[in-house]
Amino acid sequence: MTFANMDIRKKFGKKVKELRQAKGLSQEGLAHLAELDRTYIPSIEKGERNVSIEVIQKLSVAFGIKISELLKGLD
Repeated sequence: MTFANMDIRKKFGKKVKELRQAKGLSQEGLAHLAELDRTYIPSIEKGERNVSIEVIQKLSVAFGIKISELLKGLD
């Protein structure tokens, strides 16, 4: 399956994982910065969660990027 054909939740999860790893953060560390439960990040990265706009905003703040940057390339 190519990235273009991937489910949007899986694309978003892949992007979150790539950004997290690029920042040198553990899943627990990202959860702490984003003020999310530590069990939430793995399910996002696996594409199991249909995240809310509030969670997207928390993640963008934790990564220090704009929401548009977090969503860039997912369409």
